[in-house]
Amino acid sequence: MIDLRNLSRRGFLNLGVAAGAGLMMPGGLIRPALAAAKPLAPVAEKDAVIAFGHTGPVTDEGWTWSHDQGMKAVQQAFPKLKTIFVESIPYSADASRTFRQFVSEGANMVFATSNYGDFLYDVAKRSPNVAFFECDGRHPMDNLGTYYVAHWYPTYVTGIAAGLMSKTGKLGYVASFPVPSVYSGTNAFLMGARSVNPNATLQAIAINSWFDPQAATQAGTALLDNGCDLLFGIMDEAGYLQVAEKRGAKAVMWNTDIRRYGPKGYISSIVVDFKKFYVEQVRQRLAGTWVPSTPILAMGAGVDRDAWGETVPEEVRKQADAARDKILGGWSPFTGEIKDSKGAVRVAAGKTMTEEELYNWNWSIEGVKGL
Repeated sequence: MIDLRNLSRRGFLNLGVAAGAGLMMPGGLIRPALAAAKPLAPVAEKDAVIAFGHTGPVTDEGWTWSHDQGMKAVQQAFPKLKTIFVESIPYSADASRTFRQFVSEGANMVFATSNYGDFLYDVAKRSPNVAFFECDGRHPMDNLGTYYVAHWYPTYVTGIAAGLMSKTGKLGYVASFPVPSVYSGTNAFLMGARSVNPNATLQAIAINSWFDPQAATQAGTALLDNGCDLLFGIMDEAGYLQVAEKRGAKAVMWNTDIRRYGPKGYISSIVVDFKKFYVEQVRQRLAGTWVPSTPILAMGAGVDRDAWGETVPEEVRKQADAARDKILGGWSPFTGEIKDSKGAVRVAAGKTMTEEELYNWNWSIEGVKGL
């Protein structure tokens, strides 16, 4: 039986950040090489095959769509190489077969845009001359790197807007699973809200899926029925934004700008952009300089808040963006004292959480319910 607490952002087997993992300071990106890794041989552009394995459909207008845009940027930057992709890969033995198929088709580099754990690792071990990169992975190897985004910083920023705009102080969250990306999202959002409204609370409902518009709509409806007047979540579609729009509530979204589904309800979105990252990694692979690294893309360099929605007051924008500017200048809002949902002190007064701790956050702060 798999413990859902050990699910990662998009898959299974949260094994903890391994030795050699890179740390990201706010506003910057560090890409360390693993000590034992050696660069793979260069590949001529005309002979190169770059593969992408996706957890959802490329038409989701969310997570997978964002990675697909990264693939398109690679195609534009290197028009002579070949790209292949498979979407909606299940977390099962079918995933291993897909990754093996990439290798058999001559892939020189494989991006798994979700954490596929052992379904990917076994293939990587058997293919030492292929470069692998796993999004939200936690087990780097000599030919496999990991990457992710520091979404907790823009989430804190949008949380400030939420705290200022919520009339009840009751925030709702449409969750996928109880995983680190959800904990860091709910916690950062509520911490931002509580910085301007100390009495704010957050109720979460997990729907056990990353892409289920019907379930997300039902969860959003239930949260509003329970007294929440502002929604957040980590879904790959606009279900709960549409609910908020119809009910006169507000919502913060994830992945992309989807305000057209609820322009008056839309506050902002945590937007991700992998284009520059993918182009640079492929460039290194072709040049024979690629070695596995473990970057966390910083706010402003792979993840950020979207442009504010039309109904966000100017004073709210200014107050939230003042925090954003401080973060870009090196300040971290994740400094203790921070207590968990049971009242125990988890981060001592004056101590700032490390990027590793934020990446692997697996407990709820005071005021979060439902996880």
